[in-house]
Amino acid sequence: MFIDDVANSWATSVSSRSISYRQAMVLGTIFEFVGAVAVGARTADTIKNGIIPNSAFQGNAGVQMLAFTCALAAASSWVMWCTKNSAHVSSTYSLISAVAGVGVATVGASQVQWGWNNGKGLGAIFAGLGMAPVISGCFGAIIFLMIKYLVHVRRNPIPWAVWSAPFFFLVAATICTLSIVYKGSPNLHLDKKPAWYVAAVTVGTGGGVCLLSAIFFVPFLHSRVIKKDPSVKWWMFIQGPLLFSRPVPTSSEVAHVPNYAVVQDGSEEHETHQTVDEKEPKTGVASIPGSTDGSLEANQLTYRELMAQSEDRHNAKLLKSRGPIGWAMRLLRDNPMGAGEIYEFRNMKLMAKRLPAIITVGLLYGFYYDIHTAQSGNEGTPEGERMKRVYANAEKYPNEVEHTYSFIQIITACTASFAHGANDIGNSVGPWAAIYSAWSTGTPAASKSPVPIWQLAVLAICISIGLCTYGYNIMKGEHPLHLSLDRSSFLLTVLLVMGNKITYHSPSRGSSMEMGAAITVLVFSQYSLPVSTSMCITGATVGVGLCNGTIKAVNFQRVGLLLAAWIMTIPIAGTIGGCLMGLVLNAPHFGS
Repeated sequence: MFIDDVANSWATSVSSRSISYRQAMVLGTIFEFVGAVAVGARTADTIKNGIIPNSAFQGNAGVQMLAFTCALAAASSWVMWCTKNSAHVSSTYSLISAVAGVGVATVGASQVQWGWNNGKGLGAIFAGLGMAPVISGCFGAIIFLMIKYLVHVRRNPIPWAVWSAPFFFLVAATICTLSIVYKGSPNLHLDKKPAWYVAAVTVGTGGGVCLLSAIFFVPFLHSRVIKKDPSVKWWMFIQGPLLFSRPVPTSSEVAHVPNYAVVQDGSEEHETHQTVDEKEPKTGVASIPGSTDGSLEANQLTYRELMAQSEDRHNAKLLKSRGPIGWAMRLLRDNPMGAGEIYEFRNMKLMAKRLPAIITVGLLYGFYYDIHTAQSGNEGTPEGERMKRVYANAEKYPNEVEHTYSFIQIITACTASFAHGANDIGNSVGPWAAIYSAWSTGTPAASKSPVPIWQLAVLAICISIGLCTYGYNIMKGEHPLHLSLDRSSFLLTVLLVMGNKITYHSPSRGSSMEMGAAITVLVFSQYSLPVSTSMCITGATVGVGLCNGTIKAVNFQRVGLLLAAWIMTIPIAGTIGGCLMGLVLNAPHFGS
């Protein structure tokens, strides 16, 4: 159910072209799993026992199982609906609110821990709603200001970017290692190690990554962006310092780096590469023709038509592929369902033929999704004009410098994914651990019963499957707020927002955002306080955006809409969970 938050962890990297979508899926899966198994159990106790006290169930294991089952069902339903509509909501607070709603329906409002409860009650958890974005914004701003004043403001920033890169690898590796060995998973007993052990492992691992980047990454990057050697391939990084003495070809051709400008106009321009001696990248937003009469309805129809065209472009690429996804989509295209009901014989035969292809597309479509091909934006609309003003107030840096941080951003995204696994897996495993314990023992789960590592591993695999198959809905979300209220609900209008519309993104900014969010999530996780990854990455995005020196570089209207979505999640998820629990618990039953 937490595919939205893990997609958020990688959306910044994918949108700024530091990494491809499929690479994000693979790396996200690996680091989600490691974070969940190593650190994830620390927040499970809060979700499982900090909101509804065990004594409230009065020894009835069946009611406890039903309560947490309804909470998971309610939160999952709400998050899946929001994900389907590319809505940016907090799965963490969806689950917490659902547990609170279930508690009210089960044992009454007086039994729910509304206060602080030694850091485990709803008061402590919801305090993160205000604290986490602010703290994350501060961390993100600090990291980006380090990059800005160490590299960006220099007269010749490219060498500074190259030579300072190992330091940021050191930061990422140190934070990730520290989160494992310092108060790590109780099941691994890492929290029992002495202080010298924690310091040695943390510094040693961070220093080792820093040293490896200095030996292999810096020479490779030096050849690409300083010597401008076009003959250096990616696999040559293994040559290490030998690349410093590699002679540069005498041809006039120079190395190319990607163009990291925010240009998504539906053309092939954003797929091209800039040479290293080109000027600053142009900026812009995607192209959607504005209506001639300025009416809201015209913009709505135009946007929907363009979204359909974007989806058609993406599907056209998949139809040409030779793999299983191409075969499945061609089969579905060439064998459409006929007129009439599904139970008619000809349609039953078609469905039997289409079923394997439907399953294949369902499993692989998200993994092969190209969010850049399918993305559309909003130039010519009020939202597009607003984003132009926001981007105009953000300073653009050379592509060579941003190219350096695109590699660092992969590390920071991995760290953010690790942090998400450490925090949000623990959130979902808490109710499941209570359900499993009550089922296996026949008594309500104990307040301090351990969470087995296999449960963390299973949920980590499930969340990775969700990321690969459905996470693209969050990453692609580019909905402008032009839905007419007579045809779409106000709720949908409020929720169709994405963090990449808050401020201008680039690899140096994105790495700062992800690192700031990761630090915040890990700090809260160490104190067993569930916190929303969505809120942390949004707060870090705002913090980095403000580092441009003006509030005009941040789209505060969109920030307000995101905040409204978070707040609305609390009563909606809580009401769904409470109503579901009340209906099931009080349904007529027969027999003794």
